Amino acid sequence: MNRPDPDQLLDLLQRNEARRRRGKLKLFFGASAGVGKTYAMLQAARQRQREGTDVVAGIVETHGRAETAALLAGLECMPRRLAAQDGGSSGELDLDAVLARRPALALIDELAHSNVANSRHRKRWQDVEELLDAGIDVYATLNVQHLESLNDVVGGITQIRVNETVPDRIFEQADEIALVDLPVEELLERFRHGKVYVPAQAERAMQHFFRPGNLIALRELALRRTADRVDAQMREYRADRGIDRVWQAHDRVMVCIGPGANGNALVRSAARLAAGLRCDWLAVHVQTPRQERRADAARAQPLAALKLAGEMGAESVTLAGVDAVATLLDYAKARNVNRLVVGASRRHPWRRAFEQRLAGGTDGLDVTIVRPREMTRASIAAPPPALPKPRSGVRAYLWACGVWAAVTALASVVEAHFDLSNLVMLYLLGVVFSAARLGRGPGILQSLLGVAAFDFFFVPPRLSFTIADTQYLLTFVVLLATSLLISHLTANLQAEARFAREREKRSAALYALSGELGAALETEQIVAVGIRHVAEVFAARALILLPDGSDRIRQTLDLAEPGVRAWAPPPDALDVDIAQWVYDQEKPAGQGTDTLPASVMRYIPLKAPMRTRGVLALQLRSSDLLAVPEQKRMLDTFAAQIALALERVHYSAIARDALVSMESERLRNTVLSAVSHDLRTPLTAIVGLATMLAGSVQTGDAHARVALTDAIRDEAERMNGIVTNLLDMARLQAGDLRANRQWVLLDEIIGTALRAGRRQLGKRAVRVSLPHDLPLLRLDAVLLERVFANLFENFAKYTPDGATLQINAARQETTTGDEVRVTLADDGPGLPVAGDAQSAPGTASTMSPPDRDTSGAARLFEKFARGQAESAIPGIGLGLAICRAIVEAHGGRIGACNRERADGSVAGAMFWLTLPVASVPPMAPAIEGELA
Repeated sequence: MNRPDPDQLLDLLQRNEARRRRGKLKLFFGASAGVGKTYAMLQAARQRQREGTDVVAGIVETHGRAETAALLAGLECMPRRLAAQDGGSSGELDLDAVLARRPALALIDELAHSNVANSRHRKRWQDVEELLDAGIDVYATLNVQHLESLNDVVGGITQIRVNETVPDRIFEQADEIALVDLPVEELLERFRHGKVYVPAQAERAMQHFFRPGNLIALRELALRRTADRVDAQMREYRADRGIDRVWQAHDRVMVCIGPGANGNALVRSAARLAAGLRCDWLAVHVQTPRQERRADAARAQPLAALKLAGEMGAESVTLAGVDAVATLLDYAKARNVNRLVVGASRRHPWRRAFEQRLAGGTDGLDVTIVRPREMTRASIAAPPPALPKPRSGVRAYLWACGVWAAVTALASVVEAHFDLSNLVMLYLLGVVFSAARLGRGPGILQSLLGVAAFDFFFVPPRLSFTIADTQYLLTFVVLLATSLLISHLTANLQAEARFAREREKRSAALYALSGELGAALETEQIVAVGIRHVAEVFAARALILLPDGSDRIRQTLDLAEPGVRAWAPPPDALDVDIAQWVYDQEKPAGQGTDTLPASVMRYIPLKAPMRTRGVLALQLRSSDLLAVPEQKRMLDTFAAQIALALERVHYSAIARDALVSMESERLRNTVLSAVSHDLRTPLTAIVGLATMLAGSVQTGDAHARVALTDAIRDEAERMNGIVTNLLDMARLQAGDLRANRQWVLLDEIIGTALRAGRRQLGKRAVRVSLPHDLPLLRLDAVLLERVFANLFENFAKYTPDGATLQINAARQETTTGDEVRVTLADDGPGLPVAGDAQSAPGTASTMSPPDRDTSGAARLFEKFARGQAESAIPGIGLGLAICRAIVEAHGGRIGACNRERADGSVAGAMFWLTLPVASVPPMAPAIEGELA
C-alpha cells in the first residue's frame, strides 16, 4: 500500500474544515424551464421537513402552477422585499430576513436571477453565497443555459443570448447536483397543456427558444455537464483516498506517442477509437534523456504528431521523466484513463519491447497496440529544442581527458600510501565529475580511460596491458560497470533537474506576468507589461494591437515603454489586415498556423470572457518554437491574462465614467432645481409687487408704495444672495479664492455682519460677548464677514421670532498653536439628527476629534445640503459650504452640534469656528505714539 501524501492529507483536512463551517448547497439542475426543478426541490424540502429539519422557503416562483403551489402550501414562506423597478414594484428575496430567521434549510428558486438596482447584491447567487457563509443549507434551481461557460454555446444553438448567468465555480462547488430530466416530447406536451406558461405565451415560446432541436441540444448539454461533474467528483474522491487503480466508470483514451515515425498514424487510430467510444482522449509524449540525444529531425516527429492530435480534438501533453513507462502509467492513473493506445516498437533480443513493459505495469487498463501499415519517415523541419539539449562537444571530451590525466597524476602521487583498490575510488570520483559537469559522453569516455589507465599504470606488470593476476579482471569489470552506471545515473539526474528548472521557469514567468498585470491601472501599462514579458519569455518581437471605437485594429507602437520598443517588429512585417481578421474571427493566424502560414508574424486573439480585447502579434525566430504543447499553452495563457487585464481596466474605466456621469447629473439636477425654485420665487414676487406698485401709484396711496418698495427690495436682496452664493461657490470650485489678509479685530467683523443682516434677523435677539484682550487676527475681513453673514442668515431661517443668538469668543492653546474659538449658540429647535440632512453621500465630517459631531450636522456643510429634505424655507444649501471653504482657507475649522439640557433634551444649536492666531509684527514708534 502506498503511503498517503502529507500535502494531500493537509489539503483534505482544510477542505473538510471549510465545508463543515459552510452551509451545503444542493442544485436542482435541468435542461430548460418546465422540466420540474422547482417541483422536485419542493418535494425534497417536504421530505426534509418530515425528518425534522427547519425548512423555510426564501423565494419560490410557482408561475401559476397549481401542483407547485400545493407543495409550497405546507412550508413557511418568508415575506418578499418590495423594491421599485421600472415604475412598479418587484418582490425580491429578503436576505436580511432569512439571515435573521436562520433556518436549517432555505429554498431559493431561480439561482441566476438578477436583483433590482437597490439590492445588496447584483445577483441572487451572491445572496446564496452569503447564506452558505452563514452556515445555512440551501436548495436552489438552475438551468443549463445559465452557466457562464455554456452561454456562448447556448446562444449559438438557440440564436438567443441569455443575459442572466451563474459562474461555473458555483456549479462546481455545489455539494450535490440533482439532475431533473424530462424527455423532449413530454416537455413539449406540458407546454401545450399550459403547465409551463400560459397558452399564448407557451405557443410563442415553442416557436422560438423551446423548439424541439433546441431542447434536444440543451438536454445533451445538461446531461454531459452533470456527467463531467460526477467524473470530477470521482477523481477527487480517488485522490483524497490515495486510490491508484483506475475506475472504469467513464471511457478515456490516452495515446502514447513515442519517438518513431508512426506518430501520425497512431494519432489517427486513437481518434477513431475515441470517436467510436464517444469519449474524450489525450495525446501524451514523454521527454526522456534518451530522447534528447536523438537528432533534431527525430525529435520533431512526436511534436508534429502532438500538433495533429490537438487539431483533431485531443488534449496534447508533454511530460518529462527518466522512465517513460512509469511516467505514462502515473499520468494515466491520475487522469483516470482506462484505455492506452501505443505503437508497436522494434524488438530487441536482450530486453522487452516498450508496449510489453507498459502492458505488464498496468492494472485495470486496456492496452491497444497499433501496427501501422506504412512506416514512412516524415520530412519535418527540425525545431529548436523545447528544453536545453546538452551536447558534448570536442571541448567537453578534451576536458574529460584532462580530468583523466589529473586523476592519474594524483593516483601516482598517493600510490605509495594507499592500496590499489583505493585508487579505484579516485577514478570513480573523476567519472562523477565528468558526467555531472560535461555530459554523458565525456563521462563514458572517462570510464573507459580510467579502466585503461588503472591497468596500464598501476596493475602489475606496469606499463603494460598484460594481466598477471586474474583477480584483477573482476576489478576491471566492476570498475567499468560502476563507472558506466554512475555516468548514466548522473546524466539522468541532470536531465530531471533541467526539466524541473524549465517548469519552475514557466511558473515564475506566469506569476510575474500576473503580478504586474494585477498592479497595472491603465491600458498603456498593460500593453507595455504584456509586450515585455512575451518578448522575454518567448524570445520574440512582440506587439499588442487594440481596436478603436469602431472595432478597427490600430497600431500601438507608441504605447510601448522605451525598453520594450526595441522588441517591436519592423513596420513592414506587420499586416493589420491579418490582425483584423484574427480579431473578427477570434482565431489565430500567421506564422506556424494553418491560416496564412506564409506571414512572418503570428497573430493571437486576446479573448476575454466578455469579448475579444485585441490581438497579440509576435515575430518568432522559428515557427516551430511553439511546436511543444506546453510552450503553446503558455503563450495562450499569457494572451488570456493580458486579455483579462485589458477587460478589467476597460470595465473599471466604464464604472469610473459612469460614477462621474452620475455625480455630474446629480449636481446638475440639484443646481437646476435650486435655480428653478429659489430664483423663480423671488422673481415672481418682484413681478407681482411691481404690478401692485404700479396700481398704488394710480391710487396715490403713499404708504402702500413704501411697503411695496420695501418688499421689492427684500426680494431683490434675497435673489442677490442666492446668485452671490452660486458665484462664490463657482469661484471656490475653480480655485480662484485668494484671501487678502490684513490685521483686523474680530469684533469689527462681527459688528459689520450684524449691521448688514439686521433686516433678516428681524425680532431675533443677538448678544455678543467678546473679551477685551482678543488678539489681532490676520484675516480677509470681507470673506469673514461673508461667513458670519451666512451663519446669521441660517439662524434667521431656522429659528422662530424672539429666539436669541449668543456669540462668544475665547483664545485657547492647542498642540498646533494658539487659536481663537468663536461659538454661536441659539435656543431654537436644534440641528437635524443623523440621517435627516439632505446631502450627497460619502462626504467626510468636518468635526475635529474633541468636537465630534453626534447629530449628523456635519453633513450640513456639504454643497446643496439642507437641514430638511423638504422644506418651505428658501435656500439652496450653499451658505454653510461656503463658510467651511472660507474658514479652511484661513487655516481654521468649523463645525456644529446640538446643545443639550440636563435632562438630555435639545436646547438649541451651536456653530463654532476656530481661527489661527499669528504673531503680531512690532509697530513703528511714530504709530505707537499716535495710538497713545
